[in-house]
Amino acid sequence: MSSLTILRDVTHWRTGERITLAVEDGIVVPVPRTIPEHARVVEGHGAVIAPGLVDLHVHLREPGQSAKETIESGTRAAAAGGFTAIACMPNTDPVVDTAAWVEWVRRRAEAAGHCTVLPIAAVTVGQKGEQLAPLDALARAGAVAFSDDGHPIASAAVMRRALEYARATGLPIIGHEEDPTLKGDGVMNEGFTATRLGLRGLPGAAESVMCRRDADLAELTDGRVHLAHLSVVQSFDALRDAKRRGLRVTGETCPHYWVLTDEAVGDYDTNAKMNPPLRSEADRAACIEAIVDGTIDCFATDHAPHTADEKAKPFTDAPFGIVGLETALALTITYLVEPGHLSLARAIELWTDAPRRIFRLPDVTLEPGSQADLVLFDPEATWTVDPERFHTQGRNTPFAGWTLKGRVLATMLEGRFTHVADGVAFERPAAITESAR
Repeated sequence: MSSLTILRDVTHWRTGERITLAVEDGIVVPVPRTIPEHARVVEGHGAVIAPGLVDLHVHLREPGQSAKETIESGTRAAAAGGFTAIACMPNTDPVVDTAAWVEWVRRRAEAAGHCTVLPIAAVTVGQKGEQLAPLDALARAGAVAFSDDGHPIASAAVMRRALEYARATGLPIIGHEEDPTLKGDGVMNEGFTATRLGLRGLPGAAESVMCRRDADLAELTDGRVHLAHLSVVQSFDALRDAKRRGLRVTGETCPHYWVLTDEAVGDYDTNAKMNPPLRSEADRAACIEAIVDGTIDCFATDHAPHTADEKAKPFTDAPFGIVGLETALALTITYLVEPGHLSLARAIELWTDAPRRIFRLPDVTLEPGSQADLVLFDPEATWTVDPERFHTQGRNTPFAGWTLKGRVLATMLEGRFTHVADGVAFERPAAITESAR
């Protein structure tokens, strides 16, 4: 017998219409005139239904760093955040720079079953920025992009060669845009707060000069460059200029850059330490402007879990990075949709259709025939961020205790529920209970 789920009285994410959606054997299908006895019926009470979110920038830490995160825990967190597909970075131990490790990540993710994992392979062997990894073999093994994220490719010549070789695969190079000679030993944004705290600053130019370099190299090679985690005025300008020039350059930003400034470091809060660092208020405003005017192509989290012991070190010694999968949608709704910067439909597009276009993934829609990778959420529900309730192993978030708007109620991958929030009941007849709303 086939598996049929009826999602009744849900709100279409794009049109705002109240609809009924049917899913059978992992595919969206026409709603039957008569609902059979064996069907699972979910009463949505107006909750929004959308394609599952996609995150192009996640650190799952496996292989080799399972104390921080595992593919199991990271993908469970992704499902809890409404994500049905995530792309994971290769800065693991060992580095994902061979076809065998790409395949290992894929198999591990399939066994976990919480969401689709798209492996990103290293550009250079060991992410050392010297010898190119076997890009063609990595692509054939299932890599969806190449990146040395966490390690900038300092040599323009190596980056040029990488773009030339990657062009044959059709896959983009994702740039960790950071000039190491300008970064030096900086640990937070160069500015007043760093001076007040006596911490070494990291100038915005360390990011923006590499953005412009890689845009120029994209023009030289006709290669595809994706600029990761943009944070500073000049980087947004560089991406804007690349688009004016018709280059094959795309870019992402992350929720913490449109929500926070370097003042969040406060008195040496390591949960506000990430790379690129939190910037100035002018940079935060420029980030929102770049989102609104279409300069930014998509959103990403840069989910980067660390152990509590690592983040308990002095600020200078603590690692860069925060977790983000389980707060991403709510931060988008609270700080972009609610203030009127974006419509809800446009915000969801930047988490769904846009990243799929960049990585040339199959479309996911609410139309019959589409794979049923879906998220059900209440954009009006408020909740308080409690890291102890996270599904990720990481607790390193600067948003602990914050009250946010927008709650994921359920996530569906290939027609099966991979996450159901507390308070949501799926008995027959299934219903989203008032406590979940």
